[in-house]
Amino acid sequence: MTMTRAAGPRILSMRRGRPFMPPEQVRQERRRNLVAYAYLAPWIIGMVAFLLGPLLFSLYMSFTDYSLEIPARWVGFDNFREMVGEDYRFWLSLRITGVYLLLSVPIYMVFGLLGALLLNQRVWGIRVFRTILFLPSVLSGVAVAVLWQQLLNPDVGVVNSLLRGLGVAHPPGWFNDPGWAVPAMVVTGLWGVVGGGAIIYLAGLQNISPGLYESAMIDGAGALRRFWHVTLPMLTPTLFFTLLTSIIGAFQIFDTAYTIGGANGGNGNSLLFYLLYVWQAGFRDGRLGYAAALSWVLFVIGAVVVLVLMRTSERWVYYENEAR
Repeated sequence: MTMTRAAGPRILSMRRGRPFMPPEQVRQERRRNLVAYAYLAPWIIGMVAFLLGPLLFSLYMSFTDYSLEIPARWVGFDNFREMVGEDYRFWLSLRITGVYLLLSVPIYMVFGLLGALLLNQRVWGIRVFRTILFLPSVLSGVAVAVLWQQLLNPDVGVVNSLLRGLGVAHPPGWFNDPGWAVPAMVVTGLWGVVGGGAIIYLAGLQNISPGLYESAMIDGAGALRRFWHVTLPMLTPTLFFTLLTSIIGAFQIFDTAYTIGGANGGNGNSLLFYLLYVWQAGFRDGRLGYAAALSWVLFVIGAVVVLVLMRTSERWVYYENEAR
């Protein structure tokens, strides 16, 4: 009888999905859980206070007419209807950002990969060259913008002086010319981005097993075939990572555009990137509710692009230990 009564609670508790635990062990487990929650509390509080809270507040403000001078007034989808149907600057900033993205992302990825291939060579002083190539990546966007604004000055800039010396009678106006402003931004970003991208690609290159190259050489594959059939497939996870980060970075262009083009977005709004327009709507025009709506539209566009890339990555991203 005693054994039956002692086993009864344990059997019942097992039926509920939890084994029987002595009271002292229960108290110890609770104390361990409290300690774990105490360690997690700063991160949870910070996430709620500085991420989820402002995120939900901005979502609410996107449906209001709100400025610092008047209380928020609920307007529903009026901000989004105005954005799509009446605001030509919204479409202009979206087009400029899209053109910059389509130009910059492939160029930055190609030059970053070329830089990594050069830095992967076994030559004397290669670490010095790696450091030199990476140095521009640590500069702020404002410093890079000021530097290239002087280099690409249409009148006294070094680049146009060299072009005139080569016989080009009418060199581009670069940032002052609406047709050349976005390509000039691509050139500006290339100098500061290619070093960081090259280091990422270099890490991917050095993670490729030498045995794969040896097997390819035994099969008679030359340098080009080894690159195409070994290096590129094994580098696709790194390529995918840099593709995602490059697209997100292109959507977030602000400091360079503001430094070069000013608060008005350059000559003829040629540098009116999307985040610069969000800044104009919120801080220059005082329409904080409309700026919040613009921000959420950009968030949705970016999320859709990332989700599409994530879904399609299974078709071209190859992992060495993954069976296909």
